[in-house]
Amino acid sequence: MRVLFTCIGGPGHLNPLLPVSRAVADRGHEVLWATSGSLRGLVETAGFPFHQLGSSPSPAPATRGPLLVPDIQRSEEEVREGFTRLGTRARLPLVRALVSEWRPDLVVCDEFDFASMLVAEEAGLPHASVLVTATGVQIRPDVVGEPLHEIRAECGLPEDPELTMLGRHLRLSPFPPSFRAPDAWRFGTEHAFRPPMPAALSSGSPLVYFTLGTEFALESGDLFERVLAGLRDLPVRVLMTVGRHIDPAEFGPQPEHVRIARYVPQEEVLADCTLVVSHGGSGTVIGALAHGKPMVLTPMGADQPMNADRCEALGVGRTLDPVTVTPAEVRATVSEVLADPGYRRSAERLRAEMAALPGPDHAADLLEALVRCTAR
Repeated sequence: MRVLFTCIGGPGHLNPLLPVSRAVADRGHEVLWATSGSLRGLVETAGFPFHQLGSSPSPAPATRGPLLVPDIQRSEEEVREGFTRLGTRARLPLVRALVSEWRPDLVVCDEFDFASMLVAEEAGLPHASVLVTATGVQIRPDVVGEPLHEIRAECGLPEDPELTMLGRHLRLSPFPPSFRAPDAWRFGTEHAFRPPMPAALSSGSPLVYFTLGTEFALESGDLFERVLAGLRDLPVRVLMTVGRHIDPAEFGPQPEHVRIARYVPQEEVLADCTLVVSHGGSGTVIGALAHGKPMVLTPMGADQPMNADRCEALGVGRTLDPVTVTPAEVRATVSEVLADPGYRRSAERLRAEMAALPGPDHAADLLEALVRCTAR
């Protein structure tokens, strides 16, 4: 079986698919990864052959910009125009050419990669999507329906008023089912599996891990400084990661219990930390829950506000306004979550739910069955 894996976007769209591609490859199937050049290193480090879709644009200046007020409508417009209307049209000829040349038996893509779904449909191939947003409320008919209807007509594909293409064959969800928002758009083809999880929780002196993720660090204004000022005076160890474009020296000398780094593997940090302070991206939130860690969240955009709402509803964390939060509010809220064992117990319940799910091998079983079924 030849399986083409694709994604649109950054590491947050790639990482949920990597365990599935590893499970497929470990069964002896041929796997090819195709995405933007910026993800080549992550794909090849994971041990997969890589095909670059399109040329690599010149990198933008890596400077910190102002922090914008979170705006759900702006985020939806980015999905509608950036990912759907513009991104799909740009990727269609690239994915078509690759599918024609490499001739896969199956296409697996992230839930935003509509070009791969359309090309698979054109070629008569089964396709599966892997969900990359934990709450599941960004991909909705009122957000992506209009541009997808336009592009289907341009491709000469039949009308699909119910957007059945998005869940026609198989949708794989690496998220605990209870974390999905009650109003998430669901299909009958969704199957949950657990991402790789740690064997055991570690213990030690309290450690607070603070990150703003891989995409939003440069859009954070002075949020790093304000949160760090609130954490610095707490009786805990602090690790703050700022991303590869920001120099830790910008923040000046720090006390011995505070460490600032560009990058530390998240799995290593989460195994050791007591609490996570973050922007609320799906990868960081689900990573924290996989380790049973409570959270304090400062959502800035994309799916982060929805993730923060679910964390509050499930009792696993608290939310702070990234635009107005003060060091004193950070200090008080983190102290409260650390002192209240209810947050940790709720996070551990989510961890137990995830641990009870079948692993990536289950996803590989479903993909093999999909190809067998459609080959009849």
